[in-house]
Amino acid sequence: MSTQAHYAGSCLCGGIQYEVRGPLGYIMQCHCRRCRKANGSAFAANSPIAKADFQLLQGEQLLKAFNPNTGVIRYFCSDCGSPIYSVRTDVPDIYRLRIGTLDTPIEQKPVCHIFTGSKAEWEDICDALPQYAERP
Repeated sequence: MSTQAHYAGSCLCGGIQYEVRGPLGYIMQCHCRRCRKANGSAFAANSPIAKADFQLLQGEQLLKAFNPNTGVIRYFCSDCGSPIYSVRTDVPDIYRLRIGTLDTPIEQKPVCHIFTGSKAEWEDICDALPQYAERP
């Protein structure tokens, strides 16, 4: 995990600006169907952070939630569509930050792939990170 105390991030259009005032958790690449759909890519790179460490600086009116009653609420920019974070309803004090929205460079690397049992059939995972068919 990263011990840096401050990270800045934003959406694609810049309408949403945020800070994380605390450490990033382990970065995981999630290959589940919902993450692929929400991100329009082969996987989502997520890091758990404490809800208390997340500070929205700008764009509160742009931050929208999608709640399909699956136990995960996804938050995104209503102007550009950038996914910002998600929250599992059974763990509401932990946000799963979309690492691609960070503006602060990080040295931390992903530690594993999760939900590889439902990864896209066209994707080949070409690294040596541990792979888990479900959530470990």
